[in-house]
Amino acid sequence: MLTGLGSLFAGFVGALTGLGGGIIIVPMLTLVFGIDIRLAVGASLVSVIATSSGAAAAFVKEGFSNIRIGMFLEIATTIGAVCGAFLHPVISTGLLGIIFGVVLIFSAVISMRPKHDDGVAIPSDKLAKFLRVDSAYPGLDGRVDYHVHNIPQGFGLMYVAGVLSGLLGIGSGAMKVLAMDRAMRIPFKVSTTTSNFMIGVTAVASAGVYLSRGYIHPGLAMPVMLGVALGALLGARVLAKTRASKIRVIFSVAIMLMAIEMIYSGLTGKL
Repeated sequence: MLTGLGSLFAGFVGALTGLGGGIIIVPMLTLVFGIDIRLAVGASLVSVIATSSGAAAAFVKEGFSNIRIGMFLEIATTIGAVCGAFLHPVISTGLLGIIFGVVLIFSAVISMRPKHDDGVAIPSDKLAKFLRVDSAYPGLDGRVDYHVHNIPQGFGLMYVAGVLSGLLGIGSGAMKVLAMDRAMRIPFKVSTTTSNFMIGVTAVASAGVYLSRGYIHPGLAMPVMLGVALGALLGARVLAKTRASKIRVIFSVAIMLMAIEMIYSGLTGKL
């Protein structure tokens, strides 16, 4: 019961911020319920898939997600996720967790800095034109057109996000959102919703490796998945009626909490 309620909250936050429910699921299962970190990572990957499935459909229907750029960037995240999953037994995830936590703290600070454009008034990028990834989303005052930039840089960051997802069992939504929001200058609402669209594919790529190693327990993954899926649907409804500035605050607080948990787990050997 408590696991399901915690998963419900995780799915809500994951859908609202584009981070994926793993930012709460892994610390909740390991620190609160004392579950082995490997099983927690496996359940987290399943929950990340549920988050993406639950929220992505609603976001696509409402016109927020950029499907074309999401499918293109999924190439990088999928390759990275498989690499990360295979590197899991080799690399010290404790050290990686500490470094990742420090990066996330910096990312939270950067995310709160005001932007003057959000990719709306900037001229179109040649590669973006070739890939036809420029699009629009429904703003509070009507349709908002935007242009995508720095695609090679964003593609590289998505590979890193995929590696982190495979190693730590999280959606790596923080890096995905920041890559699209900051590097590619995609509006924040589009970044979070497109991240939700992508994290499921990233998680599936690494979940297969974890499943083959016996790290996904159906009795644990099922209630977590159901709770996260329901929370993701609720988060999708709230996002459509919320201003981007408020979501930025929630996003920054969420990844700050994620950073603290990562550093703590890395220092105490829980990763």
